[in-house]
Amino acid sequence: MIALLAATILSCSTLTVVDGDTIRCNGQNMRLIGDGVPFKTGIDTPEIGRAKCERERMLGREAKKRLGELIQDPGLRIEDTGQRDKTSDRRPLVRIRLSDGRLAENMLLAEGYAIIWRPNVRRPWCG
Repeated sequence: MIALLAATILSCSTLTVVDGDTIRCNGQNMRLIGDGVPFKTGIDTPEIGRAKCERERMLGREAKKRLGELIQDPGLRIEDTGQRDKTSDRRPLVRIRLSDGRLAENMLLAEGYAIIWRPNVRRPWCG
């Protein structure tokens, strides 16, 4: 049996991209989770400000740009999972559902801008 959890749809009067896996809705940063399960799986994109190498910074800028293109979809929905990350900001964990039903996060994964996030897994951005 599969349990389906209802998501709350958020209304964003302003929506901007912080980086490839973080958006800002009405001034609040929110972490993208995609098809993931909170604290077990999600998506991860390269860092820009805290990059460990120039390659990671460059890849991070590309991921941010692509997410910026995806959020231009006029029919997109921001779905709040009801969970918060464990950072000091306690960012809401959300999904971006495009007007055709696809998740923006899955597109980032398929196009190579993101990887699946798992706790304590080394990121491949710097080789």
